[in-house]
This record gives sequence, C-alpha cells and structure tokens, in this order.
Amino acid sequence: MRMVSRIRQITFDARDSHALSKFWEQVTGFAEDPEYPNGPDEEDNLLVDPSGHVNLLFINVPESKQLKNRVHLDLGPDTTRNEEVERLIGIGAHLVADHRTDDGKGWVVLADPEGNEFCIERSDAERKDG
Repeated sequence: MRMVSRIRQITFDARDSHALSKFWEQVTGFAEDPEYPNGPDEEDNLLVDPSGHVNLLFINVPESKQLKNRVHLDLGPDTTRNEEVERLIGIGAHLVADHRTDDGKGWVVLADPEGNEFCIERSDAERKDG
C-alpha cells in the first residue's frame, strides 16, 4: 500500500491575519468556519474550502514579509485571466509581473496586501481555446 500525505491547509504568516483572511475570502470564495469565527483579535483566522480539499490559515507574526515567496499559489479563474486580474487588483492585489504574451498565453504575478505573490493563469476555457 502506497503511503501519502494530503495537504490540509496552506498557512500564511501575516501582520494582520484577519485583514489578510478577508482579502483571500474575496479571492477564493472560501468562508470562515461558523464554529470558530474569524476576528481581528484572533491570533489566527481560518478560511474553509467549501469542497473540503484544502483550507487557508492566516497566523499573526510580528515581522513583515522580507523576501520573495519560496512557494506560491497558481490560481485558475472561473472567468478569464484578464478579468480576474482586474478584479483582484480592484480588491487590493498589486501587480508584480506581467507574463502575458501577444498570442493570449502567459500568466500574471500579483501580490496580496501583505506582499505574498501568487499567479493568475488562463481559465480552463481559455486553455481549451488555444
């Protein structure tokens, strides 16, 4: 029998775990656990994946982010890549690098309000179209 481990959650260090959880709640559609509500006075704030696959945990730490992430999330939007980039910038993400190509391929690197980088790739429909 092959033994493996399942990713239960991805943990983000944060200066303000509650504010960062509110940003990622808008990005992902994940929600707080009603039995353990999130709040600004909590040391950590959890967002639960509605599909039950992987949760996001935000933990208060005293220091700000210093260097580039060694691990980051690659997100595939339900809409188009370009629409999602605009939406996320509108809710507080910052453009880090634009790797879109003239033929419509590529990705965009954004950072959340605390500087954690993540990528927006083309949607499944965009990948299928070319």
